[in-house]
Amino acid sequence: MKTKYSLALMVAAVVLLALSLPVQASKTDDQIVSSAKNSYVFKNHLKNDDIKIQSKDGSVTLTGTVSEESHKTLAGETVSGLSGVKKLDNRLEVKGQSLAATNSDAWLITKVKTSLMFHRSVSATATEVDAKDGIVTLRGTAASQAQKDLTTEYAKDVDGVKDVKNEMVASKPSKKIQAAHDKIDDASITGLAKMTLLYHRSTSALNTSVTTRNGVVTLTGKAKNAAEKDLATKYVNDVNGVKSVKNQMTIE
Repeated sequence: MKTKYSLALMVAAVVLLALSLPVQASKTDDQIVSSAKNSYVFKNHLKNDDIKIQSKDGSVTLTGTVSEESHKTLAGETVSGLSGVKKLDNRLEVKGQSLAATNSDAWLITKVKTSLMFHRSVSATATEVDAKDGIVTLRGTAASQAQKDLTTEYAKDVDGVKDVKNEMVASKPSKKIQAAHDKIDDASITGLAKMTLLYHRSTSALNTSVTTRNGVVTLTGKAKNAAEKDLATKYVNDVNGVKSVKNQMTIE
């Protein structure tokens, strides 16, 4: 009798476990979708895009349209960094994309604007960007000469830029409420950090893995030399939401 009773208990336990697994998986999928939609990146950088998110057993599919190629990449990198995501299928389409426009001045302007937007030490909204034959001209206002110089440095290192003419006017910083960078979620920070490394030519070729925990970013992978490794740290450290950077990259 004891053997039959024990066997019955085991069978019941297995049945209950089998029934609970789909429920747990469903909760995880719902949480993934919710976390993506409520992430800093989706609510700020991608708010005007039409992105649909589906998750089944941790396999996420992104469909819909975005305004820029960078938005497609950013959406994918952000979702990949969410807890519970096992696989990503990024099927997002770029509205009105054409191969001829990929290396055009208009494309370059978009890349520079996007790159500046990821960094907190410069102001993308106060910077006007123009380009002609690969030469970028910056206009607008900078809070200081240091910010103006940093804007030049960031723009000049964007892949495709031949040279930068900075005609910005350095003025006294105005009093304004600073954004609460520490409230940016880890997945968004990871996505922004990856995009930053990708957009800058000095770090675009690096084999870098990015993970974030409570705002602390860890970089692993390989760098050609100490200068590349230090530059990766510098760029990521200035990304919105980053509290500190642990660079564990090895030098080839």
